[in-house]
Amino acid sequence: MRWITRIASVFGLLAGAAHGLEVDFSSDDSIKQAASTVAYGLMRYYTGNNTGDTPGNLPDPYFWWEAGAMFGTMIDYWFYTGDESYVDVTTQAMLHQVGDDKDYMPRNQTRTLGNDDQGFWAMAAMSAAENNFPNPPPDQPQWLALAQAVFNEYVGRWDPDTCGGGLRWQVFTFNNGFNYKNSISNGCFFNLAARLARYTGNQTYADWAGKVWDWMEQVRFVDADYNVYDGAGVEDGCLTISRPQWTYNAGIFLHGAAVMYNLTDGGDGSDVWEQRTRGLAARAEELFFNGTGGVPVEVPCEPFDQCNVDQQSFKGYLMRWMAASAQMAPFAFDALMGLVRSSAAAAALQCSGSPPPPAGQPAFRGDPGTACGFRWTERDRFDGRAGVGEQMSALSAIQYTLVKRAEVAKVPLTADTGGTSLGDANAGTVKTPVLAPITTAERVAAGFATSAILLGVLGGSFFVMKE
Repeated sequence: MRWITRIASVFGLLAGAAHGLEVDFSSDDSIKQAASTVAYGLMRYYTGNNTGDTPGNLPDPYFWWEAGAMFGTMIDYWFYTGDESYVDVTTQAMLHQVGDDKDYMPRNQTRTLGNDDQGFWAMAAMSAAENNFPNPPPDQPQWLALAQAVFNEYVGRWDPDTCGGGLRWQVFTFNNGFNYKNSISNGCFFNLAARLARYTGNQTYADWAGKVWDWMEQVRFVDADYNVYDGAGVEDGCLTISRPQWTYNAGIFLHGAAVMYNLTDGGDGSDVWEQRTRGLAARAEELFFNGTGGVPVEVPCEPFDQCNVDQQSFKGYLMRWMAASAQMAPFAFDALMGLVRSSAAAAALQCSGSPPPPAGQPAFRGDPGTACGFRWTERDRFDGRAGVGEQMSALSAIQYTLVKRAEVAKVPLTADTGGTSLGDANAGTVKTPVLAPITTAERVAAGFATSAILLGVLGGSFFVMKE
């Protein structure tokens, strides 16, 4: 049973829909009602549970990785609101996409797979373990083991022969982007390693988290001022850095650093991880919230109205990881949660649209007048945009205001504090060959997709320099 009915949710919130959702952020019930409305609009984009469609996939133009990010958001939605409406569909999607080797490398994605793509599904599984999301049946892969499988594969892909280490963006040599090492792929590795270290208590995971961070500093993808740049090509040893700074890159390293602080609190390394957490948080606020009244901006593209479908989802992950960092590092709670709350207030005001679908994108089918826009700085002036990324980001901002300092039970669980997910330290170490020879058509299609992303990175570099 839903804890909120559709009728109650819609009736209570749409009185001011022309000016956004009406949310009393001092009331958990009001926040949950708003989150329910936005979540409904988000999940109406999902077609994977329709007859003949593939569970776990979003319709075009959304890529596979964003579906993993969406289900990670919905796992947290269940945890913070108690709404069980989407548990079954989330579980179905998360399990259908695990692949033959139970490592989030399904056959339908293998030929265009990036380390970051796989990482977003793995981090969703990690959230399921930390939140005690209902465990799969015993004959199915378990959440913790899925996260461990991806970690083990990341270890096997660590590439010391170019740039002294690091993960490449793409998994396979035939994919455009294989010669690029980027922060988000290595951020997935870092984030996952830190959280596995905390959940299991296994020092090997912590060692790898430290190794990834050290490499990021070595190649100056993270610099002394805690800027987190996009990445670099391996051809010149990662010396020519692509310098756009995206919200999700800052967020994923902030969260990993906060987890490492929590893991080492009072012990060796604690001061170092506290400094890194403070530095990343301060730089993220300075860069993305500059002069906006506490509302984030996707700096490389948003001021120029050039954000693509992927980039329109990035701010939601920043919200997720800022709130999670506040839980892991109490010294940063007030600053981080203050930004989450101001962002949520602005995001809720943008949830006021009923726009026609953009060309090539599915229509919004949630409650009329509750499509959420992208440019939160516009507040109650709906910006005309709507899509999975916009809806997911607004949901994230709103639902994470439910994070409370005093609610110790809401802090992500570990194996020693009530986590029930079963692990497998050797998961992902035995692989089944699944690749058929790649066709010319598939190579061209992959090239178009990657070229579009790389052009976005280069365009972002221009915009940063232009500023």
